[in-house]
Amino acid sequence: MQYQNVLSGRFLVRPNRFIAHVETAEGVQVCHVKNTGRCRELLVPGATVYLEPGRTPGRRTAFDLIAVEKGDRLINMDAQAPNRVFEEWARAGGFSPEVTAVRREVRWGDSRLDFCLETLHGPLLVEVKGVTLEDGGAARFPDAPTERGVKHILELARAVEEGLDATLFFVVQMEDIHSVSPNDETHPAFGEALRFAVSRGVHVQAYDCRVTPESIAIRRPVPVIL
Repeated sequence: MQYQNVLSGRFLVRPNRFIAHVETAEGVQVCHVKNTGRCRELLVPGATVYLEPGRTPGRRTAFDLIAVEKGDRLINMDAQAPNRVFEEWARAGGFSPEVTAVRREVRWGDSRLDFCLETLHGPLLVEVKGVTLEDGGAARFPDAPTERGVKHILELARAVEEGLDATLFFVVQMEDIHSVSPNDETHPAFGEALRFAVSRGVHVQAYDCRVTPESIAIRRPVPVIL
């Protein structure tokens, strides 16, 4: 997945979850934050961030904030990126060479899940979660309570009970992560739902990503610790 005409800046303030003020060589820009999570450990005053010009004519903000440097680690913050890079990767055979088709936004039960992969052995439901929270080389999800995430996990468990295959897939939006685990301190119900789903046969996978200011791509598997 590629970005166009990326420029760097210095993060100043986030007055609300949708907006950030960033100082660039061309002056202070009011930017759209493409992530509604808390991101408190990422968007700190003075942090180097990366912006892409908005592609919608007439919008109020000229740029999207897509990535941030945390120490010597570059983290992609674009909440739309995980589904896009997963789709690119799955269509290229990265998930499995047995995938014959990829369908997006599939209705199942009371939810709309991210993907249905058609395989030689039947359909496989996949829900993708992007991970930006990191501590000491370990990634955790979520960084804020997500009732929607819990609902999706339980839908995957019900799908398995009805005879389908289902996977929760973590796209870790950074490199060199040694593990991924549920963030029980922030949202215990998510971890409980995930462990329940695994006990019912839902698969869980995690991959980190190769990240540059101009791109993000799925890289290699990361252990999931429940």
